[in-house]
Amino acid sequence: MPARKQPRSVAREIALLSLSQVKGKAEKLEKLELDQLMLAAVRTLSGEINDILEAAASEVTRAEDKLLKSETQAISLQSARTMAQDSLDLTRKAINRLGHVVELPEFLQLTKQSEVRTYAIDLIGTVRRRHEEIQNIVSDSLVDWQYHRLPRIDRDILRIAVTEIMFLDVPYKVAINEAVELAKRYSDEDGHRFINGVLRRITDKVRSHEKIEP
Repeated sequence: MPARKQPRSVAREIALLSLSQVKGKAEKLEKLELDQLMLAAVRTLSGEINDILEAAASEVTRAEDKLLKSETQAISLQSARTMAQDSLDLTRKAINRLGHVVELPEFLQLTKQSEVRTYAIDLIGTVRRRHEEIQNIVSDSLVDWQYHRLPRIDRDILRIAVTEIMFLDVPYKVAINEAVELAKRYSDEDGHRFINGVLRRITDKVRSHEKIEP
């Protein structure tokens, strides 16, 4: 059984995972029930698991081909070992995602579901309504990256964090810490450091602007 989580932490996770699945205008989100958001979140995770396992299977096939074509060449053997290791790493990642699928319903049972639904809808709705503003804020704080080239999960984590900081009056530290935890859970190995850096630059700009306000 997973540890108890705060309603907003669960809501952030559900909002992150269902953001790409929930369609329609922001005004229609109020009609969504929590189980619909959960279904969207699970579909996102299931799709990622399938993609990861397909990539793992591809690496195994490539490794096998290397071994069959050149069993006596050291370079080919080392290359095959690397591919096999990549496959194992991808498989572990898929297993972790599967664990998240199982945990989400349990988290809901351990928290106040009405609060989860309300805040998740607030997050998704604000991200939709303020899309251009959020994109500009993130883009202005990227170094050697373009907004549309970011991995989808990193982009959505940043969008949710910026939404909280700029439009939902969530304290900077809370929004950044929660975003970093989501990145550790769903992004790649360096994702949480990248997201932390971008959000630090954003909040530095916000604080600087606040200081010069009359």
